[in-house]
Amino acid sequence: MLFKEFGFDNRIMKSIAHMGFEEATEIQARAMPEAMVGRDLLASSKTGSGKTLAYLLPALHRVYKTRALSKRDPRVVVLVPTRELAKQVYSQLRLLLAGTSFSSILIQGGENFNDQHKSLQKDPHFVVATPGRLADHIKHRHVFLEGLELLILDEADRMLDLGFADAMRAINAAANHRLRQTLFFSATLDNTDVNTIAAELLKEPSRVAIGQGYDEHKDIEQHVYLCDHLDHKQDMLKHLLTTQTIKQAIVFTATKSDTVRLAEMIEGWGLTTRALNGNLSQSARNKVMESFSKGKFSVLVSTDLASRGLDIASVSHVFNFDLPKQAEEFVHRTGRTGRAGFKGDAYSLVGPKDWLNFKAIERFLQRQFNVDVIEGLEAKFKGLKPEKPIKKEAKKAPAKKLKAVKKAPRKAAPTKGKFHDNTQDGFEAFKLPPKRFSTQQTTSDDEES
Repeated sequence: MLFKEFGFDNRIMKSIAHMGFEEATEIQARAMPEAMVGRDLLASSKTGSGKTLAYLLPALHRVYKTRALSKRDPRVVVLVPTRELAKQVYSQLRLLLAGTSFSSILIQGGENFNDQHKSLQKDPHFVVATPGRLADHIKHRHVFLEGLELLILDEADRMLDLGFADAMRAINAAANHRLRQTLFFSATLDNTDVNTIAAELLKEPSRVAIGQGYDEHKDIEQHVYLCDHLDHKQDMLKHLLTTQTIKQAIVFTATKSDTVRLAEMIEGWGLTTRALNGNLSQSARNKVMESFSKGKFSVLVSTDLASRGLDIASVSHVFNFDLPKQAEEFVHRTGRTGRAGFKGDAYSLVGPKDWLNFKAIERFLQRQFNVDVIEGLEAKFKGLKPEKPIKKEAKKAPAKKLKAVKKAPRKAAPTKGKFHDNTQDGFEAFKLPPKRFSTQQTTSDDEES
């Protein structure tokens, strides 16, 4: 479906033409008409499918065509899970708003709180934010959402994974009025937490599901190599980076220290590279990402910070130096390539420590990968054998407890009467016989015993 068929405002059509887009992706073609008529939307699709434009374009169309509910409150709020994704969405929004009178701001953690307060006082029309920081501003009464028209949640499943459920509820409560529209995007809808919070935020939503959240891109070719140990992995990575025709590449590692170590190593192989990890300040991280997006260096070595929100068409290769612990993260990592209709290659180096994660990824994707071999770098490691289930010893039947036979309580023997000891008087005392019980009483006692 072509963009010109949606009936967008002319200002939007000019921006789309400037960006070089003509035909909508599947998620855009199905989600945008629902959003444009004012319905709440619950949507899922795989990463890199064009979700950002699927919600930004209807948001702009609504702002351009309808009257604001409030002169001071933001009209549109976009919530995203990470600072990197927030920056990516904000950049695309600014491109779409270029040349218009509408303003937008970015609110995220790691940046000056007071400066953000000053920006909010300028009454922006659009706010792109991470949930925790926006909830803080609401708590401090720096922003009010009574006039909010459109609340958009991008990668809501990831926000829940990062513990933003309370912040999401606080934002929802601050803008909980009947005129608000909500667009809810998630990589998967087969999640109890996702469905629970969606039920709280949405009102009779339309549902749009494109494939499964774990579906892979058809434009990405997967390559898997087995490795014996760390040195073998590094030799394999060197061979792949120096023999492939690479525009730009991302190498994913498990630890922050490995991003620095590998970046220095790759520099020694003659490639320009930078490291990205959580130890960097937000401004330093922004600088690295901006330099990479502008093509100032060819290889980015990163933790999972770069697995979401990085939309660069020139990323031709992704390398999993270490496999992620979460199978879903594998899809997001490899989804950094093969974007905007381009082909991409994803390489995974699987050592003994990665094996269980590798098998979990196969189960998640419901497929089995072919293992490739590089001549001269063959691995002795062929995978770990599944552990044999431990045979549980048959539990012995518990010995039956003998029921205690209720015995009648013994009756105390009748006490003998005490008599005066007459022996001291010089003769034997006459002793009375013990009191005799009645025949009826004796019979009763015998029956009880």
